[in-house]
Amino acid sequence: MPSRAATGLNQGRSSRTPSARPAGYDARLLFPVLFLVGIGIVMVYSASSALALKKYGNSYFFIKKQAMFALVGLMALVVGRHFPYRGLRLLAYPAVALTLGLLLAVHLTGFGHSAGGATRWLRIGGFTLQPAELARMAMILYLAYSMSKKQDRIREFSIGFVPHIMVLTVLIIPIMLQPDFGSVVILTLITGLMLFVGGVPLRYLALAGLAAAPVGGYLLLSADYRLKRLMSFLDPWEYPTSDGYQTIHSLMAFGSGGLWGTGIGKSLQKLFYLPEPHTDFIFSVIGEEFGLVGVAMIVMLYGLIIWRGIAIARQTTDPFGALLSFGLTTAIALQVCINMGVTMGLLPTKGLTLPFLSYGGTSLVLNMAAVGVLMNIGISPWLKRKPR
Repeated sequence: MPSRAATGLNQGRSSRTPSARPAGYDARLLFPVLFLVGIGIVMVYSASSALALKKYGNSYFFIKKQAMFALVGLMALVVGRHFPYRGLRLLAYPAVALTLGLLLAVHLTGFGHSAGGATRWLRIGGFTLQPAELARMAMILYLAYSMSKKQDRIREFSIGFVPHIMVLTVLIIPIMLQPDFGSVVILTLITGLMLFVGGVPLRYLALAGLAAAPVGGYLLLSADYRLKRLMSFLDPWEYPTSDGYQTIHSLMAFGSGGLWGTGIGKSLQKLFYLPEPHTDFIFSVIGEEFGLVGVAMIVMLYGLIIWRGIAIARQTTDPFGALLSFGLTTAIALQVCINMGVTMGLLPTKGLTLPFLSYGGTSLVLNMAAVGVLMNIGISPWLKRKPR
């Protein structure tokens, strides 16, 4: 029985001979990404200049690093665009093993770096890496490769479901210990969506969700800070100086922006009101300085990227390429939705960056590399062309 990767993402495909590969870059992906990265560099400076001046004595501290990250990310995009994506299949298992090693190194070596009450980074010299970001990409690559190999047996519980859930469990345990509940949620959602699209029966996923619910409830109630975050999400004004502080000032930023915004560089909430305004809450600063018009433009640019990524996933006739492009697009979409939901008070506070905009090297480089891979899949000989 064909999987959803064949009947859903690849609906209506024929098994014809692959066509020639066109040259160039996909402008429908490249331009929105470059616009967002450019806006991100400007907004990182706007949001962080006062903080950088106070903390490091240099208002350009964060923008210099973000510009360097953007340059490395651009190189990663180019490599992803020109490296044949089917060659990534060979990296599926090594990527999972490497990521697991890095996640364990956060806890078991002296290179683990803590900030904000969490130990989520590896710091070696002046270089900092967040392994949870790598876990996302490694899991997507592994799932795409594994499910594409098992197309004829994907509906079997012991073949299509159990091995993939076991790998997910192995990766999320060290992430939970950091703790990084937000990354666990995203990784679990990506896995569930890819398994569903790949053809795993919905009943297996529903039963897994029911089984995981008590564990999730225990983790929520056993950690005092998570319970406080949930309560402050329901009514942030009951906790104006503690757990509701971020949400209140984020909403104040959006409210102050109005239709057109206060103007670039004129945000008040970034002046030591919003914690880390250049990372998790950069969207709030954009809302204050550019208003509803700026927010709508950012949402439109993300919409173009997600639309194009899904279109590529639907058009390719290669199951591995279809699942890989769907997974990469889903990862970006979930991160965007969760970050925006948090800043607007629609979701409990989570420490997640906004792709292409927030300060952070690991996230920016990996997301740009993902866009390069999407472009490579989009020009592959397995892509269905529209008849002339």
